[in-house]
Amino acid sequence: MRTGILLDEIGVPFGDVVAQAKEAARLGYDSIWLAQRGGWDALTALTALSAAAPGLALGTSVVPTYSRHPISLAAQALTLQAATGAPVSLGVGLSHRPIIEGQYGYSFDRPVRHLREYLQALDPLLHHEKADVHGETLTAVGTVEAPGAEPPSVLVGALSPLSLKVTGAHSDGVASTWAGPRSLAEYIVPTLTKAASDAGRAAPRIVTGQLISVTDDPDGPRNWVAETYGMAANIPAYQAIFTRDRVDGPGGTVIAGDEEFVRARIRELEEAGATELIVMPVGTAEEQARTRELFACRIPTVHSGHLQAGKCPIDSHLPALQQGS
Repeated sequence: MRTGILLDEIGVPFGDVVAQAKEAARLGYDSIWLAQRGGWDALTALTALSAAAPGLALGTSVVPTYSRHPISLAAQALTLQAATGAPVSLGVGLSHRPIIEGQYGYSFDRPVRHLREYLQALDPLLHHEKADVHGETLTAVGTVEAPGAEPPSVLVGALSPLSLKVTGAHSDGVASTWAGPRSLAEYIVPTLTKAASDAGRAAPRIVTGQLISVTDDPDGPRNWVAETYGMAANIPAYQAIFTRDRVDGPGGTVIAGDEEFVRARIRELEEAGATELIVMPVGTAEEQARTRELFACRIPTVHSGHLQAGKCPIDSHLPALQQGS
């Protein structure tokens, strides 16, 4: 399972975000990801961060659809890919009614129809084809002239049954948050896979974002998440996931414990069908550093003996740490 890391960008000076990207490259992560949460612009930032973390794939998890017309978003994503030459995962999502209506002033009526129409426009635009969508929630007619830019992979932050079906039929996969092994294995993976198969698409990517803390005090990060993100328990789609996974709200989703405990939980996610992991470190500064180090993967070069980034499975991470790498 490939492993990326979500960089912390909320209230963080951009130079510190750059430092996080450099560390991710040094530790050997496969990819760096940014959310779009009212701070730095994710797509613009990733263009700059790629220079600090050469060779790493880039991803957004996720950019709200309502605030970015598909023609504009396609142009941004293709520009990012062409400017960096890195593989780009363009994660998009509906966001939530309080944000879309309360902050942006847009109607959040018929969100699943909006998602379908948005993806129907975005897909041809990213493949240098004309979009010609005259929908009930949006109109998108035109092309993006971006010669030589490779189409980014499109992921959707989807959790509800209808949005998962649309995601499977019109994108490359899902970027999930809050979902644990039970939800993945019994609900998300089969729903998404069937929708993709019915639409004649390849097996979908199952990208799972997980709040993780390598710690000797598991209650600490869990309580912090419960207090900070407690409002998520009031969102129906999240409520359903918490119920499926038999956890008591956001705090119950945190993977918190020592290295052995965390590795075991990650293996459960992989067995449940996850194809990629986005590490979202939480806890004290020391706990977050310990978390980032657990997922580090460095191998010595043949010629110099210096440590450099490498690709390796989760089971090989702990020995690397024990060797002091």
